[in-house]
Amino acid sequence: MANLNKVFLIGRLTFDPELRYTASGIAVVDLRLATTRTYQGKDGERKEDTLYIDVTVWNRQAETCCQYLKKGRQVHVDGYLKSESWDDKTTGEKRSKIKVEAERVQFLDGPKDGMGASDDDGSASAAPPRDAAPRRAPNAGSSFGNGPPRSNPNPSANPAAPPRRPTPPQDEPEGDDDIPF
Repeated sequence: MANLNKVFLIGRLTFDPELRYTASGIAVVDLRLATTRTYQGKDGERKEDTLYIDVTVWNRQAETCCQYLKKGRQVHVDGYLKSESWDDKTTGEKRSKIKVEAERVQFLDGPKDGMGASDDDGSASAAPPRDAAPRRAPNAGSSFGNGPPRSNPNPSANPAAPPRRPTPPQDEPEGDDDIPF
């Protein structure tokens, strides 16, 4: 039997993100996302159903979210569902909720106050700007800064660049008579 736990959401933030750190120093931020489903009721009238969803973002992406996001910004969240349980301090009852653990947060609308990294298509994401140089420890061979330096057997090849596909041969342009529609 196959299993799948994957969530894609687009919505607007209901409050400014507030960054905090765990006891071990890991960055975390909780976002509250409002997403609205529009549908036509049985009476033919247009109706809206708004759902508020808690989203948790971790590590560097959490720091980036706090740096660039504000209440009202539209985001796309890619993640998975997670159950959270606790004892209610006032009643002593066992409580639980389902929330989203974000694997990726993409900023969809432009910043309102001039802050934020924007991609060519007008969207922004939680990744660092494209022109930012990767941060590496001195003499670090891997991207995590641990281990000996690695040598590249083919220094002219760029491992980050995708291979180029050959362009198909260009024939003479077709006339209007050759278009099938």
